[in-house]
Amino acid sequence: MKIRFSLFWLVKPLIWLMKPVFWLMKKLFWPIKQLSGPLKKASRAIRSRIEASIRMQMILTFTICLLLSMLISSVTSAFLADYTKKARIEYTRGQYQIDEAARYIAERLAEDPSLRSDDKTVQEIIDDTVGEHNYKIIIADVDGKVLYKSKNAQETQIDLYSLIKKVMGPAAVQDNRGQPLEYSSFYPSQVDQTEVYVIGTGVPEANIVYRSNVDLLVMLAAVIVFVGVFGISFQMLTRKKMKYIEELAAGLRVISTGNLDFRVVSKGSDELASFADNINSMAEELKCKIEEERKAEKTKNELITNISHDLRTPLTSIMGYLKLVGDKKYEDDKQLEDYINIAYGKSEKLKTLIDDLFEYTKISNQGIRLNITDVNINELMEQLIEELVPAGEENGLEFVKQIPHEKMIVRVDADLIARVFENLLMNAVRYSYKPGKILVRIYRQQDKALLCIENNGDPIPLEELPNLFNRFYRLEKSRSSGTGGSGLGLAIAKNIVDLHHGDIWAECEENRIKFFVGLPLG
Repeated sequence: MKIRFSLFWLVKPLIWLMKPVFWLMKKLFWPIKQLSGPLKKASRAIRSRIEASIRMQMILTFTICLLLSMLISSVTSAFLADYTKKARIEYTRGQYQIDEAARYIAERLAEDPSLRSDDKTVQEIIDDTVGEHNYKIIIADVDGKVLYKSKNAQETQIDLYSLIKKVMGPAAVQDNRGQPLEYSSFYPSQVDQTEVYVIGTGVPEANIVYRSNVDLLVMLAAVIVFVGVFGISFQMLTRKKMKYIEELAAGLRVISTGNLDFRVVSKGSDELASFADNINSMAEELKCKIEEERKAEKTKNELITNISHDLRTPLTSIMGYLKLVGDKKYEDDKQLEDYINIAYGKSEKLKTLIDDLFEYTKISNQGIRLNITDVNINELMEQLIEELVPAGEENGLEFVKQIPHEKMIVRVDADLIARVFENLLMNAVRYSYKPGKILVRIYRQQDKALLCIENNGDPIPLEELPNLFNRFYRLEKSRSSGTGGSGLGLAIAKNIVDLHHGDIWAECEENRIKFFVGLPLG
């Protein structure tokens, strides 16, 4: 316990002393901490930009390959240069030392006019400059008499003419046998107002210099390495993208054979991924268009079959009864009158079917011009119900109205919309349980006026509800027209509502059948 107590009191002052250091380090690193967030955001933005652009990816790949090729090519060139370098003996540095020593002494003498001819300082300058070198320094007057010299010099008289001729001649370094020649250098100066020459002479010291023979073969090897590394690295870095492009091309070939269910894989977020999405969208659209064409072809064949069936049935009856009348195969005038009435009724039904077919064709092909006016849908429905009351009473049906006092004004073609409501009301009369009630409601829903016609009848399967508005569709599979109309009434109603940018649909809850029409309020 005593040891722990003593250690605590020793460490505590150190902690207090380190607090300012910690505070200072915190202040110093605070700007870096503040910059880390923006730097991370910038790096993420740059990364997303590169990932989203194949052009940026190619530029980055090209730059990386170029830098890598330059680096490896430089290393290769340096290796070859080092491998092929040879040693040579040079005397340039020795010559420079002699020349530099003579120049230095000449400048010292010229800069210090206080030096006299009997001053020991001049000799000290010479001795300090020459030191242990093997060259000689001589100071001579204009007549060639030696005034000062280094310790290794023996001359007392210099032939200045021969010296100048030697210095001004070709700067030969070696003789014919490769032995170094003596080198001389001289500079004019002044000692005690006397013109003198500082002469440096001696055999230059030899230095071994290594020089590489960077010839055409080395440069060619470096270029080959550069091109090879660039090609290999570029191929490796772009291999994934090229493989993906080949996959897209293969996918296009599969789709071109007619396999529109095939989908290419979308990878990444760049232009190639967008291209893959466009390929899949194209295949989907082509598939939908082909299916629509097949459906249209099937519908056309069904339309021809249905028209033939619906026209042939009443026409056959008309022809049969007229033949009976023509062959006088009737018992009395009353039976003749019945035959004629039946034939006339069938003719009216045939005319109604042809009129419905003509109207459906004209509306579905948008060959009709709308006469748009402001219509009070409440009054229009009241009028239609009043006109259909006799038909309802004849079938034991009662119309129950829930029409608000608020005016529901819609901009529609009054005649066409009346045809829609009439078709829906007659459809309710035709398929309701007898006796029964038909409920008619009108109410507002946001910016639309909604009409609901509800009646009790045979339940309609949920999957059959969307088909009610198809042409010639009947729930009776036998296509008997005894209880139904032409099969075009609801199809005509839907096309008219579509022309007015409205909605029409059907719902069924047990035996309660509802038809809804939604029209935009004016």
